[in-house]
Amino acid sequence: MKRNGYCIVLDFDGTCVKHAYPDVGKDIGAEPVLKRLIANGCNLVLSTMRSRDSEGVDTLQPALDWFAERGIPLYGVNENPTQKEWTSSPKAYGNIYIDDGALGAPLKADADGSAYIDWSKASAYLYYMGLLTGTDLMDMVDEGSIDLELKTE
Repeated sequence: MKRNGYCIVLDFDGTCVKHAYPDVGKDIGAEPVLKRLIANGCNLVLSTMRSRDSEGVDTLQPALDWFAERGIPLYGVNENPTQKEWTSSPKAYGNIYIDDGALGAPLKADADGSAYIDWSKASAYLYYMGLLTGTDLMDMVDEGSIDLELKTE
């Protein structure tokens, strides 16, 4: 099951890490899922409000470093590099968008109410979309990367 070229547009704060802007937040379990998506042929486009502003403040580089340090390649940053071939739209194109601010995104919350992506639930969604395999899910459960609770009510 290779999804070569399938493009996932991905937020950073609250999606890959907990909210701690301008710092990089704590781990929320994105890394193993993102690595499996890459292994399954997906491309990741980072779409973030982080930037290199006109006063020389760079909040983007720490996010880029987070991906590089984990060996997670990005296909694009705030743009899909191939979409210029068929559109002049500035909106980053993707087949799926993962963002803690998206309606219906599977979320967890800290005691202070700060919400972030629940990668265990997101993994199940990605499986149903054909982007992760059953083996991917079982391996991540065995590794302790995700927790899949099956509830019958």
